[in-house]
Amino acid sequence: MTIAVQTLPVFAGLQLVEAVYGHFGRIDILVNNAGMSPLSPSSHETSEALFDKIVAVNFKGPFRLASLVGARMAAARSGTIINISSTGAIRPQPRFAVYAGAKAAVNALTTAFSFEYGPHVRVNTISPGQFLTDISKSWPEEMRDTTPGAIPRSGRPEEIVTTALYLASRASSYTTGALIRVDGGLP
Repeated sequence: MTIAVQTLPVFAGLQLVEAVYGHFGRIDILVNNAGMSPLSPSSHETSEALFDKIVAVNFKGPFRLASLVGARMAAARSGTIINISSTGAIRPQPRFAVYAGAKAAVNALTTAFSFEYGPHVRVNTISPGQFLTDISKSWPEEMRDTTPGAIPRSGRPEEIVTTALYLASRASSYTTGALIRVDGGLP
């Protein structure tokens, strides 16, 4: 749900939220999972259009959607927001500087929204490392096979699901404003 919304204008996100509330009457769990991380030759050569698109998808979308849904969750005194960030936010690289900055903003957003919508709405972030998702099909084979982490391989999608299920469940009722790394122990 959120991947499509986060690339739309704010009013489209509002229309989606209205449609979901109109049909279901509530949203219990919101997962902000959009992301794009195109390489740029250098920071200097990153066009303004590319910069704006990366920030819109990776930060503006999660901000707008979480604020629309979080306010309603707070009014209902119940809800969970899970933001998906990236280890790039805490280990930025030059060719991903804009992406890293946008994901770092998502980390900050998590803390701010945990206070703004708490105590009844929990807001947390999962910070994944290198995972074998669809995007990894375009990576060189050696990149898919190894990482510099304590577990020197890429993660499989099912290995992050349990973290999301934990954050979505009542088992995490005292967890908010947290950043949980799921990255194979990257240094």
